[in-house]
Amino acid sequence: MEPLVQKILVIGGNGFVGSTVCRTALARGMQVASVSPSGRPWQTPKGHTPGWVHKVEWHQGDALKPETYAHLLPGVTAVVHTIGTLFEKSGYKSAVKDGSVPRLLSSAVAAVAGSGRSANPLEREDKKREGSYALINRDSALTVCKAFIDSQPTVKVPGPRAFVYISAEDCNRPLVPAGYIETKREAEAGIESMVQANPNYRGVYIRPSLIYHPHYRPIISPVAALLDLSATIHSKAPAGFPTPSALLQTLGGLLPRPSRPELTPDSALHAMARALTIPPIHVDHVAEAICIAADNSRVDVRGPYGVAQIRELIGWHQKGQRQVEAHA
Repeated sequence: MEPLVQKILVIGGNGFVGSTVCRTALARGMQVASVSPSGRPWQTPKGHTPGWVHKVEWHQGDALKPETYAHLLPGVTAVVHTIGTLFEKSGYKSAVKDGSVPRLLSSAVAAVAGSGRSANPLEREDKKREGSYALINRDSALTVCKAFIDSQPTVKVPGPRAFVYISAEDCNRPLVPAGYIETKREAEAGIESMVQANPNYRGVYIRPSLIYHPHYRPIISPVAALLDLSATIHSKAPAGFPTPSALLQTLGGLLPRPSRPELTPDSALHAMARALTIPPIHVDHVAEAICIAADNSRVDVRGPYGVAQIRELIGWHQKGQRQVEAHA
């Protein structure tokens, strides 16, 4: 029997995470197709086109319009959804890409200031329009997942086809509006409901913390370094020691329960406490976990994977141990 040639479809393959998934999947021997609004191949921030880019099928399409990519779904063994927004209707992504701190801060402040829930139903409905959390983080994923499940596969796979959704750890509130993580969790629940009803599919929810890359996102590196230091210090603190994270958790326990506990079971102070203890994660490690999850020989990989589980999935601790032994 000929070995299975796996092919994944990356929604948003020319983005920061999506492009890394494409490159990593190719290195693992997978075939790769990408769908994005522009359909343009990925380039480095300096405008260079690496050799691996030419091995990807680049397609133009809209995640919310299945007719633009439905013809690709029967021939793939897994779908990876990488698009999302940290702030609604904001230019923060271009600010991060360009390394502009003032524009990034301006975008973040504007997004947080405009995140309050309106009592006007027409304004609430407007939040589902272009650039909103509901549309980008939730509805696009649910639309793609439904189209994937409805497709008739033309490839034979040894197990259920995977739908991999890039979600997030709940460690961004209140700096990032709650709507971000709420729509991420709504997407997870919606996807899980669909795959539970279709045993030929499985859902995997990758939940990274702050994703960084020192060369492609240098503006993030100082924050990532501080968070990594914080996580290290907290991990080495003696049991019962009054760390900042422990103090935040104590204070958070005094606050009222969130309005949507099924999505955010604890307070924003608890989320801040997690931000101090969960280390940031390199985009290469996120992409490696995604590709393992998309591998149809790994039918055991399903459900949510936070940073600790991501590290376990990619064998991060074993890699670190081998590096230590190599330098001993």
